[in-house]
Amino acid sequence: MGFSSLTLPLWGIFFPRSYSSPGLCQSMAMLPPATCLLSLLLVVGMGGAMPSPRLPPQGCYMAEEAGERTFRCSQAGLNAVPTGIPNDTRKLYLDANRLASVPAGAFQHLPVLEELDLSHNALAHLSGAAFKGLADTLHHLDLSANQLASVPVEAFVGLQIQVNLSANPWRCDCALQEVLRRVRLVPGTGTGIVCGPDARPDLVGQEFLPLAGEEELCGAGRGGARRSTDVALLVITGGWLVLVVAYLAHYVWQNREEARRPLKQAPVLPVHSEDSSTLSTIV
Repeated sequence: MGFSSLTLPLWGIFFPRSYSSPGLCQSMAMLPPATCLLSLLLVVGMGGAMPSPRLPPQGCYMAEEAGERTFRCSQAGLNAVPTGIPNDTRKLYLDANRLASVPAGAFQHLPVLEELDLSHNALAHLSGAAFKGLADTLHHLDLSANQLASVPVEAFVGLQIQVNLSANPWRCDCALQEVLRRVRLVPGTGTGIVCGPDARPDLVGQEFLPLAGEEELCGAGRGGARRSTDVALLVITGGWLVLVVAYLAHYVWQNREEARRPLKQAPVLPVHSEDSSTLSTIV
């Protein structure tokens, strides 16, 4: 058996059919034996030089559901948002895992993502840029049954979404009140937004929506700067109004006092008449 006849079986052993191509095999067969062996050793030594197809994480799969490209990773034991999600995914299910946070730009490589399910995880933190790049596409977001006590308002800026926020231990703070002003709740989920143990003692265990409609939770801190400015302008305007009224009252009072003062009598001058002089002469 010749040397070149040994190299081709070795090539088939080291490189499966999925990684080979006719052109490559032909070129290897045409090389001199020594050159062929040297090339084979170089490729084997490089190890990862031959690319392998990226497989989805274990427990994840791609499916067509109602004509939509859907990527499901439900109950896959994930601790982080997985990589390798196809770019044409429209529905992404990451529910029932162990995700504790969503970093900035976690889904920005999914330009047509419409629905995102993050429910039944251990989420306690959302980055302010967690949904960056999804402003024009994302319509439905499920954050229910997590460990969220508060969420940054910035994470929802520009999003036109319907969101489920139920079954979280909410702090019932200004940020949550601002979020509810920017999003639409999934029908029937509002009663599940309940104040958790980190909320004010008088709010713990109460539904948040009625409280948010009755009480303004945003002060001078984040989310409340605009209202503080409005209050300041109102106070300044009220102050000017008080000054104007006080001036008018003083002006009216002063005029009234001037009207009440008696007129000054003119000084009486001595009268000299000819009659009185004549009378005195006769007497």
